[in-house]
Amino acid sequence: MNRYEGRRALVTGGGSGIGQATVLRMLAEGGHVVAADVSAAGLADTVAKAGDAADRLTAIEVNIGDETSVTAGVAAAVEALGGLDVLVNAAGILRSSHTAETTLDQFQQVIQVNLVGTFLMIREAIPALLEGRDAAVVNFSSTSAMFAHPYMAAYAASKGGVQSMTHALAAEYAKQGIRFTAVQPGSISSGMTDGSGQSGQSRGPGLPEDADMSLFMKLAPAIGQGFAGPESVAGVVAMLASADGAFITGTEVRIDGGTHF
Repeated sequence: MNRYEGRRALVTGGGSGIGQATVLRMLAEGGHVVAADVSAAGLADTVAKAGDAADRLTAIEVNIGDETSVTAGVAAAVEALGGLDVLVNAAGILRSSHTAETTLDQFQQVIQVNLVGTFLMIREAIPALLEGRDAAVVNFSSTSAMFAHPYMAAYAASKGGVQSMTHALAAEYAKQGIRFTAVQPGSISSGMTDGSGQSGQSRGPGLPEDADMSLFMKLAPAIGQGFAGPESVAGVVAMLASADGAFITGTEVRIDGGTHF
């Protein structure tokens, strides 16, 4: 398939996990892609994995939680691509803790990166997307937005906000030709689930040392063998932002192997 031939995409969190998998998938389908990430090492890894497609890949360091960085990064991406057709907001962080022990700074950090960062990327990209071809934005919510995941109140709040914002933006820009969708990954192996607490942003702690793991027993995937790889989500993201997703907007797709029936 070459669904992305002539298509220009900006993917945050492009230095690792699902973001990196999405970059590589869009490149494999002929796209021109900017991978944005806070990690220079992660971006270098993505460029190396791009192989022969690296000539269609640009890597830009962006901290999505910082307004100045986002403004400069989106401008650089649009210039490098000569416009913009697709924005994928895959970058995010996960911080797990007992809520009674969570500081305001810790809570706000998660909101700042996951929710405010997604807003900033969208706000800065909208002018270019309005000039783009079949423009589409894919945001990253989570199964945490709708189902109970212990010790993750801040993360759940941030992803619930992303999901609600996606619906509002889809309505606001429907007549102007920008589609907004969201994915809800769950039971996916990535920086978010391997204990590093990251996906294209700074490293953070995993679950509390005294976490009651019995609270997570219901979260086992119903199909397959354990967690799926990030490419399982990348394929869905690529579909949503392509012509195959032209009649999909204002909704979310859960990708969790049946963890949450």
